[in-house]
Amino acid sequence: MVPHMKILIINSGSSSLKFQVIETDTDDVLAKGLCERIGIDGKFRYKNKDGKSLKEQVVMEDHVQAVNHLLKILKDLEYGVITDYSEIDVIGHRLVHGGEKFTGSVLITDEVVDAMREFNDLAPLHNPANLVGIEACQKLMPDTPMAGVFDTAFNQTMPMKAFLYGIPYEYYEKYKVRRYGFHGISHQYVSRRAAEFMDQDYESVKTIVCHLGNGASICAVKFGKVVDNSMGFTPLEGLVMGTRSGDVDAGVLEYLAKKEDMSLADLMNMLNKKSGVLGLSKNFSSDFRELTAAQYKGNYKAISAREIFAYKVAKYIGSYAAAMNGVDNIVFTAGVGENDIDMREEICSYLTYLGVTIDEVRNREQGKEVRLSRRGAPVNVLVIPTNEELEIAREVTKVMEQQKELR
Repeated sequence: MVPHMKILIINSGSSSLKFQVIETDTDDVLAKGLCERIGIDGKFRYKNKDGKSLKEQVVMEDHVQAVNHLLKILKDLEYGVITDYSEIDVIGHRLVHGGEKFTGSVLITDEVVDAMREFNDLAPLHNPANLVGIEACQKLMPDTPMAGVFDTAFNQTMPMKAFLYGIPYEYYEKYKVRRYGFHGISHQYVSRRAAEFMDQDYESVKTIVCHLGNGASICAVKFGKVVDNSMGFTPLEGLVMGTRSGDVDAGVLEYLAKKEDMSLADLMNMLNKKSGVLGLSKNFSSDFRELTAAQYKGNYKAISAREIFAYKVAKYIGSYAAAMNGVDNIVFTAGVGENDIDMREEICSYLTYLGVTIDEVRNREQGKEVRLSRRGAPVNVLVIPTNEELEIAREVTKVMEQQKELR
């Protein structure tokens, strides 16, 4: 029996903060919203369970002010869903990089926060922002317990043959340089939900989850355990993404450093923020929707960027089918995976050797759970919208149950 709790889910970015309030025994979303452009001009969006919504410009100089504003709205007489902050039983945080230290979800303590700071260099776009979200909540709700759910934790079942790089082993021993994989919260939810959707035993199927958004990764889940993930030591490895390069020959970096007089910081900024489909489209856009519109207008660079993205996804799917010696489910999720019908079709066009076929009518669906493959096909192709917040709530519930048992 799932205990009745109200969990505030926080997903903190460098200038944004997504949130939901979830009731655990029913999985109902009581409220959800987004604070964005924090420290710039401040925008706030909110919607509660009754459909009442709010969009406003709000001064949010930092994440403390953002959390303060969302808490105020949660208690608002017209829009709110609680009457007192004490109704929030626990705050659950999405945390990106936990290294090898965190193989599961944890109660957030000072020791956990200190350990997370050690991983800031490994996820510079994410971990510092996650910590800012924790600190903001600690300041405003110091008596409310908090739990952290790591994006790397689900991927910790990867075997050594998948996670070690071909560099001297001493760097793994000294610094834990290895592949960690990311988007684990999404991959965990989607792989399990795909099995439920198809009425399969989760621990008996081989699933490839394609989390395709501005950040993108592919994950191979064999019998409920991750065997490989396209992201690596940091979220930079793997697929071409919105602004991230994905896989690049390290020799290219030395070459560019010499030719362009680039520092290490310059190179990392280029790889993280100026590459991917943004760089490939000659800075046209990192937004796949804008690239799609440009493609229909004949923009060659937009067409090329999308083609490269589809090709890379298909290559990873093929390699993971080999890694698992077969595949039962190929699942698309996240913004591009759930909504970009042309991209799904192009990726699947590379996979006919696996017996992949999709129904053109079903493929027109966007943002819904749907089986795209025809009945009787040897591989199921599905769209399963991700729900990281719900997965976080479930993990937080487990943490709180464990704490109750320890008391």
